[in-house]
Amino acid sequence: MLPEVRGWLRRRTSSGADWPIQALIEAKGDTTVSVVLPARDERETVGEIVGVIRRELDGLVDEVVVIDSRSGDDTAAVAARAGAEVHAQDEILPQLAPLDGKGEALWKSLAVTSGEVVAFVDADIRHFRAALVSGVLGPLLADPSVAYAKGCYDRPLNGAPNGGGRVTELVARPLINLHWPQLAGFVQPLSGEYAGRRSALERVPFLTGYGVELGLLIDLLDLAGLDAFAQVDLGSREHAPQSTEALGGMAAQIMLAAWSRLERQGKIHDAEEPEVELAQFHRSETGHDVLTRDVSIAERPPMITMS
Repeated sequence: MLPEVRGWLRRRTSSGADWPIQALIEAKGDTTVSVVLPARDERETVGEIVGVIRRELDGLVDEVVVIDSRSGDDTAAVAARAGAEVHAQDEILPQLAPLDGKGEALWKSLAVTSGEVVAFVDADIRHFRAALVSGVLGPLLADPSVAYAKGCYDRPLNGAPNGGGRVTELVARPLINLHWPQLAGFVQPLSGEYAGRRSALERVPFLTGYGVELGLLIDLLDLAGLDAFAQVDLGSREHAPQSTEALGGMAAQIMLAAWSRLERQGKIHDAEEPEVELAQFHRSETGHDVLTRDVSIAERPPMITMS
């Protein structure tokens, strides 16, 4: 690890307990705060998450917005009943051809929120705690030099206290250490709980798939530098585990996100574009069936260019 990263890790890493809610309300002053949940078929968890934020972070959070990403269930209705402002992803900026993926929902949320600080929270978290939001807000409200704060936590898996985050350990962390060693101090570089200043978020592009978190780290590093980042230890965070096949699709999109940034930064020169069809296998009575999926990603421009 680079010496400057070790120094950053000591200086810019805090604990969720370091940011009590009442102290954050006082530090907030006139700053406005939005919380965004991208959600697709998350009726089992989204209502609880919105309710906790509404009850326990009153006075700290000014608006809670759920971006419904074409849910087939009543995610939108559940979120609205819990007190969220709900927007259908494809109805935001309708003049644009719709794109798929988590990053699309996050990018479009910038068009329907007003907070000077925007926090993003995944909508599939079990046993949600308000500290998952207040923790990532802490560094931004306390220090004007911080532009982006990312949560880290243990990832329980199958009853064990840790073991989740397989895509991080097998794909994202090696890529980061190889090509962006300044980012090697992030414990959970793909975590879905993070917050940023609108003034920074609107100045970087958003990848549309599961590579959005990696893309934001790389692009914000270029924009603001390492010392504008902070991370907060939030303890533990649990969500429904994904299948190995689903994780393969996520890994492919993260690799494509890395490829796009390596190419943009002039670190690689490709002779041909990477393939975007992922072939996976499923055992059947007659042998192995081939299952293919499109793992392509797209990119939205900085939101500031849309005005």
